[in-house]
Amino acid sequence: MSTTPGLDPDRPVSTWRSHDLRLVPAALTLWAAALTGLLWGWWSALACGAAGVALSIGLLRSARRGRPRRFAVAAVLLLCGLVAAGPVALRIHDSATDPVREPAVHGTPAVLRVMITERPRPVRSAGYADQQAGTRSVVVAARIETAEVDGRPLASTARVLLLAPVPGWPAVLPGQSVTASGRLAPARGAELTAAVLSVRGPPADAGDVPWWQRSAESLRAGLRELCAVLPEEPAGLLPGLVVGDTSTLSPRVEREFTASGMSHLNAVSGGNVAIVCGAVLLMLRAFKIGPRTSAAAAGLCLLGFLVLAGPAPSVLRAGVMGGVGLLALALGRKGSALPALAAAVCALIACDPAMAVDFGFALSVVATAGLVLIAPCWAEAMVRRGVPPGFAEGLAVPLAAFVVTAPIIAGMAGTVSLVSVVTNVLAAPVVAPVTVFGVLATVTGPWWPDAGRLFVRLSGPETRWLITVARQGAKAPGAVVAWPGGWWGGLLAVAALAGLVVAVRRRRFRLMLAVLLAGALLVVVPVKVLAPAWPPAGWAAVACDVGQGDAVVLATAEPGRAVVIDTGPEPGPVDECLSRLGVDRIPLLVLSHLHADHIGGLESVFEGRSVGAVAVGAGRAPGWAWRQVAEVTGREGVPLLELDAGQRLSWPGLTLEVLGPRYVPARAAAEQDGTMINNSSVVLRAGTPAGRILLTGDVELAAQADLLSAGVDLRAEVLKVPHHGSRYSLPGFLGAVAPRAALVSVGAGNTYGHPSKSTMDTLAALGVPVARTDQDGDAAVVGEAPGPAMVRRGEPRGPPRG
Repeated sequence: MSTTPGLDPDRPVSTWRSHDLRLVPAALTLWAAALTGLLWGWWSALACGAAGVALSIGLLRSARRGRPRRFAVAAVLLLCGLVAAGPVALRIHDSATDPVREPAVHGTPAVLRVMITERPRPVRSAGYADQQAGTRSVVVAARIETAEVDGRPLASTARVLLLAPVPGWPAVLPGQSVTASGRLAPARGAELTAAVLSVRGPPADAGDVPWWQRSAESLRAGLRELCAVLPEEPAGLLPGLVVGDTSTLSPRVEREFTASGMSHLNAVSGGNVAIVCGAVLLMLRAFKIGPRTSAAAAGLCLLGFLVLAGPAPSVLRAGVMGGVGLLALALGRKGSALPALAAAVCALIACDPAMAVDFGFALSVVATAGLVLIAPCWAEAMVRRGVPPGFAEGLAVPLAAFVVTAPIIAGMAGTVSLVSVVTNVLAAPVVAPVTVFGVLATVTGPWWPDAGRLFVRLSGPETRWLITVARQGAKAPGAVVAWPGGWWGGLLAVAALAGLVVAVRRRRFRLMLAVLLAGALLVVVPVKVLAPAWPPAGWAAVACDVGQGDAVVLATAEPGRAVVIDTGPEPGPVDECLSRLGVDRIPLLVLSHLHADHIGGLESVFEGRSVGAVAVGAGRAPGWAWRQVAEVTGREGVPLLELDAGQRLSWPGLTLEVLGPRYVPARAAAEQDGTMINNSSVVLRAGTPAGRILLTGDVELAAQADLLSAGVDLRAEVLKVPHHGSRYSLPGFLGAVAPRAALVSVGAGNTYGHPSKSTMDTLAALGVPVARTDQDGDAAVVGEAPGPAMVRRGEPRGPPRG
């Protein structure tokens, strides 16, 4: 985050000519050389460098003919052209021809001695079956020191990525040497990484950690411990805001920050550097300390902060730019933001050409450029039209950042956040205080824990506000809009935004845009708010789209009151589904069984809702899941009940019959066999105005056979197909239900083959229409003559991103 200088309505408007652009051509040349070299080959980097050298020679000749201002541009461009054609092209060539690439193509076993270059990044997964949600592996960037491939030594110093299990690996630090064994795999194209090693086991022969990295990790760990005084979500967010440590960040909060356009706050960038250095400079200037001494002291703090945050691309970019800015302050130069940015780009790409294709680096650079070049102009234009200066600055900064970064985000993610300007305006006032309080807690905590906890508590309201803004922004209708991905999607976004910016400069187009927006407010908003398309009138049940998991909502005759069966694999999706349905009272929440894809969203069901009781079957496996359910219900003060076959429950407009399970295995046996846990699912039949609905959990062949052999009446108008439509459904079971409609709760892009073609074919042969949450989004059952009908919301969740 950065801010524009204080605005004076009488001050001349900023223009492109008022900025020092002399380093920009050199930075663009070097960036283009590295980018094209990584995309197309080292020869294109050589060609870009040669073009830069040729252009610089032309500028030097022009400078000799009486245009001396071009001399500095030509000199820097010549230097960067030579660097692009020489070291940059050579490094790309060496990486492309590294000997480790060929065995990686064939998946050869290898033992690598590597030096860690970045902090491990967690890879989080939603829970499924008996696997608890959370971090199951980490990604570690490293450089090869020695290699043994398929038992033979191999001369390589290439970059590699280690995909490693959790035990032992999260503790490794940059600068440390370790030995890793596993199987090689090819790396993605267009980068300097030569191979990926799928690691088996913990790191071996770990070397010493540099003292500064050890100290930085101690400070980060201390901050995580101090954050225990906050609730879980703010405690996980604060380290990310302060030092970019997202190891304890809630997956739900992370998803909401991304959807609302606030994910940049969890990556250390120029905003953090500006806040830290600015706070130091303000404090020193208050004591009448001169600019050179102040700049030197701020530089030392900057260096310490960069070590604390770690060597990520955005951190390095911000650090180099901050260092150049402090140097300019010490030398008494003003208006050095753009030269500092260009110098940072040149230095970092020359040292590491891979940054040219790093999305985080690109976002950081273009956002800073937008704040320097565009935001002041727009803020001044708003002031001239009567907007108060402070409000104009607060609006121009996020608006400029959105305009320049939207094409990159659109091309990278295939989505555009339409609420990011509003959410960032609302977030801006608390970013600086929470950063300052967090840094103070980090540095004071080790020697004065009480002061550290005080600073953490002072940051509590700010972190809660940021979570609230992100959560409400993510829930806003149309918060995220699908957009074509890739290069073409990015170029399309550039064209759309450029057309919009040009259009609003003309009075006629501004008037037309205002009329269109007013029409949208008058037509779309009443339709969405007063007569929304979802949920459909008279809905009796809804299968929520929660990804690869189950969550079904059964309506009662009282608006806002419903029974919930299962909660999906993670917090968030089931909460969003219940909010869309307007459910705020849940007399009973039933967990069909204790697999993670059925209980993972339990905590979010309680947010803003009253829950009467939570019910489970007789199964208590897996043990971790039972303990989690007991802990959540105990914390919320909600009774935990057990359902038995033969029970009957009723509410106005809804009845529930407990049909199974007929057999529950011993806990010890179930812990070893996920199929036994599935077969212990609670089977319910709901009586609704739309007809009977059979809710089967994940029952497989044995449990279905038990129900059939017991002569249980399974007939129902609607079937929730067992186990996400897996192949373990008996045709006789499906025939005994004789449904007129079926619901399949399944995640898009799942790796389990759900739903099974054989099960779908059996349902088709029975003439049963099917609604699938992976294709249809939320699916509702409504009562219509002559039988139940299904209404599809039509906005399915996308496949999970790695």
